[in-house]
Amino acid sequence: MPHAVILDAKSLGPQIDLAAIRESVSHLEVFEQSSTQQAAERLADADIAIVNKVVLDAKTLQQLPKLRLICVLATGLNNIDLETAKANNIEVKNVAAYGTASVSQHTLMLMLSLANRLPLYQRDVAAGKWQRSDFFCLQDYPTLQLSGKHLVMVGQGELGSEVARLAEAFGMNVSFTARPGNETNDKRPSLDDLLDDADVISLHCPLSDATKHLINRERLAKAKPSLLLINCARGGMIDEVAALDALRSGKLGGLAVDVLPAEPPRNGHPLLDALAEPLNLIVTPHNAWVTPEARQNIVSLTANNISEWKTSQ
Repeated sequence: MPHAVILDAKSLGPQIDLAAIRESVSHLEVFEQSSTQQAAERLADADIAIVNKVVLDAKTLQQLPKLRLICVLATGLNNIDLETAKANNIEVKNVAAYGTASVSQHTLMLMLSLANRLPLYQRDVAAGKWQRSDFFCLQDYPTLQLSGKHLVMVGQGELGSEVARLAEAFGMNVSFTARPGNETNDKRPSLDDLLDDADVISLHCPLSDATKHLINRERLAKAKPSLLLINCARGGMIDEVAALDALRSGKLGGLAVDVLPAEPPRNGHPLLDALAEPLNLIVTPHNAWVTPEARQNIVSLTANNISEWKTSQ
């Protein structure tokens, strides 16, 4: 039975049962957090490294001759030097589709909140405007009925498909774009083909050279000024400064993001500063995935990855 080490268990959040992983290994060491520098020492006797965001670079992996498997507690593998892992016969496994229900629920929450101008109305209620109103309700901000509106989805994987299914339950008309950067080989319409008719755009694709600043100043200028824009994928897919300028000038109807280019945003970000302004703007702290069910599913899928790896040995 292999010896495993979790380097950043705290990333899984509170009240998560690691029993499934413990049952898959002979010994499990659990560290709440680790730096890359600490990783080499803590993994010295490990057959299996279990990691979420800790960077395992070439220098670190080359110091770990016993290591045979890296289990990433996420879908993205950008924190692992995959070439060095392969060269050193270290298999790398990730988890996918663990949070489909959680992230799609969060995406719809953002969409509904923007459509109903919730940030603006909540601000007015907190400021006492409803209490002082001459009328029984506030109607200062025109809301958007989703039924019959056009939702353009960038990304047709499991998550994008589930968001589309939920949106169709609200009566929305859903279109999927061609994969950015591969439009000539894709039968689906491009984002530019769908852009001017879109009422809502939701991003659910990986960050790449083709998707960095996919929503930029030029595309925003071609879109409806009522467009609602949602990013629960990766920070940097939207030019956030251009989107904020459009929102402030009335050329974008609403903006909601669960991700920023640098996380946590220790050096700040223009969107965070803008939350104090009367805008139809929502920023959530990369927590679309954090339901207890999704986090526990990560443990189960990781245990499955270990079991499959052991069987293949």
